[in-house]
Amino acid sequence: MHHSVYVFDAYGTLFDVHAAVRRHAPEMGPDAARFSSIWREKQLEYSWVRALMGQYKNFWQLTEEALDTAFALVPSADKSQRQTLLDSYWKLDCYPEVPHVLKTLKENGARLAILSNGSPQMLEAAANAAGISDYLDEIFSVDTIRTYKASPDVYEMVTTHFRLYPEAVSFQSSNRWDVAGATKFGMRTVWINRSQMPDEYADLPPKAVLHNLEGLPRLT
Repeated sequence: MHHSVYVFDAYGTLFDVHAAVRRHAPEMGPDAARFSSIWREKQLEYSWVRALMGQYKNFWQLTEEALDTAFALVPSADKSQRQTLLDSYWKLDCYPEVPHVLKTLKENGARLAILSNGSPQMLEAAANAAGISDYLDEIFSVDTIRTYKASPDVYEMVTTHFRLYPEAVSFQSSNRWDVAGATKFGMRTVWINRSQMPDEYADLPPKAVLHNLEGLPRLT
C-alpha cells in the first residue's frame, strides 16, 4: 500500500546539517569537519538530556550552546565565525533529491509534513530557503509540546493532527534513534541511511532502509 501521509525528519534527512560549516570550511581551519560533527553531536545530546530532565530549552538555544561547546573542544576553529555559522544554519542546503521526491509524492496525492526538534522559525526558514515549502501540508515542531524526540508524545502530534492510526503514516529519518522511536510508536518507518552506518537498534527495525530519499515514492 502507498501511504497517504509521509512525514520527514528535517535535519540530516531533508537538510544537510553539515552545510553550514562546509560553506565556511576555509575560515574554520583544518579541523572543520570534526568541529561540525561535534556541533551536531552536542546539539542532539542536549536535546535528549533536556527531555529527560523535563527542563525544556528550544532547539535554537541548544544549537547555540552546542556551537559554543564545539568551539571550546576544537581550539583551532576560528571563533570569529560564530555568528556567520549561526546565520548559515537558517539556510541549510537540502539534499539534491529532496525537491523532486517531495514533488512526486505530492503529485501521487500524498500529504507531506515535517516533524522535527527544530523550532518553528528555524524550520520555516530552512524550508523556504530550500524552496520546498509549497510541497508541505504541515510543519510540526516539538516546541508545541516542549519536549524532544524520541518521546512518544512527539510522534503523537502527527497522528492526532491527521486523525490516523500510526501504521497509516510513513515516517522517514536519517537518524536511527529517531526511526527507533517512530517504530516503537507504530509508524511505518524508513531509515535514510546516508552515511552507511551500522544498525544500532535491532529490536526496533525499520520497514525499509534507503541510501537517500530517491526510492521512497516506489516503496509500498
